Amino acid sequence: MIRTRSLVSGGSRLRRMAPFAFPAGWGVIAVAWKFGCPLARHQGLPMRVTTGVVFLTVGIGLLVAARRRLVRELARARAVAVATQQVLLRPPPARLHGLVLAAGQLSASRGATVGGDLYEAVATPHGVRMVIGDVRGHGLAALGAVVAVLGSFREAAHDEPELGGVLRRLERALERHLRERARDEHPARAGTAPEHPVAEEFVTLLLLEVRSDGRLAVFNCGHPGPYRLGAGVERLPVGEPLPPLGVLPLPAVLTPYTGARLMPGETLVLHTDGAEEARDARGRFFRLDTALAGPPGEAPAALVRRVHTELLHHTGGRLGDDVALLVVRNDRVRVPAQPAEPGLRRPRPAPSSPR
Repeated sequence: MIRTRSLVSGGSRLRRMAPFAFPAGWGVIAVAWKFGCPLARHQGLPMRVTTGVVFLTVGIGLLVAARRRLVRELARARAVAVATQQVLLRPPPARLHGLVLAAGQLSASRGATVGGDLYEAVATPHGVRMVIGDVRGHGLAALGAVVAVLGSFREAAHDEPELGGVLRRLERALERHLRERARDEHPARAGTAPEHPVAEEFVTLLLLEVRSDGRLAVFNCGHPGPYRLGAGVERLPVGEPLPPLGVLPLPAVLTPYTGARLMPGETLVLHTDGAEEARDARGRFFRLDTALAGPPGEAPAALVRRVHTELLHHTGGRLGDDVALLVVRNDRVRVPAQPAEPGLRRPRPAPSSPR
């Protein structure tokens, strides 16, 4: 096994060095010709020009080989980043129990395709459950908390009959992650002070359940409320907010807010605060509510693409924070109450027989 690994490692090193083989060989020949050939020692102008051309060719070859290697490494890194995003922030199913869904994320970190925002939607026996959240900060440093919260949600959403149990599981998963980070980043172990102190890390999130009749159950942990699109654009009430996860312990009794509905034909837009806090060059905030007022009946996927395009145009492509959108449209058919068929009467009760 060890010999096989060493052979594979050696073969990998040879493949990485292959682009440099030709220019390096040509350079060896040029140096040998310069110092070993009597003709190369002549001081005439033609010989100097020839020597300069030879060494210039060697230098250009080495630069081209190095550039080709860097381009290949960048392509591999991008492929890994795309695969990571598909695992962490995988696109939600197009339909879940009569709901049409679409989601998208923009990272504020240059060159990154994942960041500190998270979202997920799953169909469970208890209804369609969704989560959208925002880890303090953005970029690669927030990925650990994203993994902890999403991994816990994908299991707890199916296991817990009550939505409060799901939220409790998310809190415990984040606490475990923070404890492990604190242990790994302790100066006695890492040797230096942590760049991102764990004590300052927390997650705001919105945990939501859409039941079969369109009734919503919502927990809001310090996250911006969603928008509901129907006859117009309105901010959906989500009840009194709870503290973000990781700041304070959750209350002993968790009761979701159930005073809102998503009726057939209506659309719900869940978002992170980066969408409303994005600014242009003059410091003006992005008007998300205005951007959401698009054409009637707009598909969720088209809405996500359009809002992302307007965001990038507003900021000139320079986002200050990660932005995530999760759009849900209720396409369930409302069945009206059917009147009784004509000619059919309710049977009268039979008269009681005399005793």
